[in-house]
Amino acid sequence: MRENKKNFPVGKLKHDFLARILDNFISDLAIQDERVIMGSKIGEDAAVIDMGEKYLIAKTDPITFATDEIGYYAVNVNVNDVVCTGAKPKWFQSTILLPEKNTTEQSIESIFKSIHDTCKSMNITVIGGHTEVTPRLDRPIVIGSLLGEVEKEKLVLTSGAKPGDAIILTKGIFIEGTAIIGREKETELLKRGFDLSFINTCKNYLFEPGISVFKEALLAGENFEINSFHDPTEGGLYCGIAEMAIASETGVLVEEERIKVLPEPLELSKIYNLNPMGTISSGSLLITLRDDNEEFSKLIDILNKNNILANKIGNVVDKKKGLMIRRKDGKIQPLKYSETDEITKIF
Repeated sequence: MRENKKNFPVGKLKHDFLARILDNFISDLAIQDERVIMGSKIGEDAAVIDMGEKYLIAKTDPITFATDEIGYYAVNVNVNDVVCTGAKPKWFQSTILLPEKNTTEQSIESIFKSIHDTCKSMNITVIGGHTEVTPRLDRPIVIGSLLGEVEKEKLVLTSGAKPGDAIILTKGIFIEGTAIIGREKETELLKRGFDLSFINTCKNYLFEPGISVFKEALLAGENFEINSFHDPTEGGLYCGIAEMAIASETGVLVEEERIKVLPEPLELSKIYNLNPMGTISSGSLLITLRDDNEEFSKLIDILNKNNILANKIGNVVDKKKGLMIRRKDGKIQPLKYSETDEITKIF
């Protein structure tokens, strides 16, 4: 049999191909254990397992673009997906793969300290993992695995969005991408004429507005009846919206004019010719709930009072209406997205 060789782009697999893989090889495995409430599914970033009184939430995610503060990234990207189920993160472990060159005792200790300090700040217990020096790596890779718990009646799924829901976006977009570029491309930005003040602001996007959605997910989940949470990561906002709609079997109508692009991401998108709507956006949170003016206005108010920028960017609609966006000129067009993140152009 001739092998069908194909070069895949860096980043996520295409949704159509991934769906076929899941259908053919993975999804049926969940049937073997009736306790699996949610297994492998496009748009669902964490598994849900019935453990009796509560659901156990399981998540794993790697950090492959960033090197600086990689431990902080690894904990938070996993935390984000766990809290997007309404759960509290509890137990973290990691696989740390280190390059043969430029790995020192100090660099290893720095990664360990970052992981432990970040977990401690959110009352997460580090329960183990694996560390090794791996051949042919040019940068460290950290693969995190996180478990959490949620009361059964408080479970939230990406696939819970309903036609008529308002879509709320927190903070803005291109947050994680801005931090990565600021930290990984400092020398290049200096050569391009940017001053340290701008670069340091970009670097600090890791913490402010921050790549964590821990605070806003808990605020929303504890005070409102949320239908869906989703945090856009690789592929950016538009891919995140598409994943939510695919999982929920709905359409969307997004209002381009309402999407907040902060000054630094906007500048970086011009410098590197990146589409900010398709650039890695951990730190943003998509929330859907019933489009009741009083209800979602209260949610936006609570988030804003807690220094979390939030606004409505559109609505969930019937699947037959498709994935659509109203451009700033008023024209309604298909929402185009890519699973391949824009940031791969510069790494």
